[in-house]
Amino acid sequence: MKSSLPYRTGQRLPLEAPTGAGETIPLRLSVNPRARRISIRIDARAGEAVAIAPSERRLSEAVAFARSKAGWIAERLEARVEGQPLQPGQIILLHGLETRLEATGTSGAARLTEDARGPVIRSGGEGEAFARRVENLLKREARTQLVARTEIHLKALNQRPVKVSVVDTRSRWGSCSPHNRSIRYSWRMVMAPPAVLDYLAAHEVAHLVHADHSPAYWAVVHGLVGDHRPFRAWLKANGQALHAVGR
Repeated sequence: MKSSLPYRTGQRLPLEAPTGAGETIPLRLSVNPRARRISIRIDARAGEAVAIAPSERRLSEAVAFARSKAGWIAERLEARVEGQPLQPGQIILLHGLETRLEATGTSGAARLTEDARGPVIRSGGEGEAFARRVENLLKREARTQLVARTEIHLKALNQRPVKVSVVDTRSRWGSCSPHNRSIRYSWRMVMAPPAVLDYLAAHEVAHLVHADHSPAYWAVVHGLVGDHRPFRAWLKANGQALHAVGR
C-alpha cells in the first residue's frame, strides 16, 4: 500500500533560489529518528542541502523550513570548497600538519616520511593510481589512530569491545550503533589534529552510554575529553575543506 504522505526520505526536490531568476537549489529529504528537531545541513561534496526530520510525517515541516532558509542555503553552497584530487605537488593536512604529496616515479606504495621542510607522503603511480595509493595510506593511518583512541575510551567507560569501520562518508564524521555495537568513522579524520580525532572517538563511544545528545550524554563526553567545544568548532570551520580532499 502506497504511503499517503506527500514526501519520503531520500526524495530530492528543487528548492527555489532567492534570486528569483528561475534558479533552483538541490534539496534532499532525510529522516533521522534520533533528531529532536527539524534541521538543515549542507552536503558540500554532493553540492546539495539536506532537510532532516525526526519522522516522515514531519518531512513537510522540513521542506517548509528549508524554503524559509533558501537564502542561507544558497550562501553556504556558494561558499563550499571545490574538490581537491590527490595529486603530486598538493599539500594536505595529516594529523593537523601540512603534508606534501610527492611522486616517486615508481610503482611503489605510498610512504609517510619527513624531510627538512616537514612531513611528506611519497608514492608511486600516476593519476588515479597515485591518488589510490595515497588514499590507502591515509585510511590505514586513520584506522590505526581511531581504533587506538576508541579502545582507550571504551576502557574508561568500562564498555565491551565494538566493531570499528573506517569508511568514506559524505558528511558525517562518525556514527554509532549501540544495538549491534559498531562504530563507523570517516577516514578524513586523520587529517584533523590528534585532539580533534580523539574527541570524535569519545563522541561516538559516549553514544554506547546515551544514544541521544542529552545533557547526560554531553556530561559523559566532557568526562572523557574535557571541554569539547573547541574540537567541535574546529570541525565546523574546517570540515568542508577536509571533505573536499580526494574528490
